[in-house]
Amino acid sequence: MNSNKYELVICIVNEGFSEAVMDAAKTAGATGGTVLSGHGTANKQAEEFFNISIEPLKDIVLIVVPSDIKDAVLKAVYKNVGFNTSGKGIAFSVPIDDAVGIK
Repeated sequence: MNSNKYELVICIVNEGFSEAVMDAAKTAGATGGTVLSGHGTANKQAEEFFNISIEPLKDIVLIVVPSDIKDAVLKAVYKNVGFNTSGKGIAFSVPIDDAVGIK
C-alpha cells in the first residue's frame, strides 16, 4: 500500500487540450492544476511506424491529488484525452514524499 499522502499526476496532451484534462480530473475529485507549455520531440520514424502524425506543441498538466483518488483521476483523464482521442495524451503519476503549502 502506498504510504504517501499525495501523488503528482502528469498529463501530456496536444496543445489546447489542457482544459479537457482539468475537466476530467475534476470529475474524479481533483481541485486544480498547473499548465505548462512544451514541445514534443518524436521523430519521423516513430510517426511512420505507428502511422500517426505527432503534434509537436504540447500542454503539460500537473495535478497534485490525494493518493486515494489518483487512480480515478488517471482513468478519467485517459478516457477523455488519452492516446486514442484528439488530445493524444499520456498520463502517469509519481509519489510526493514531502510537500509544503498543501492544506
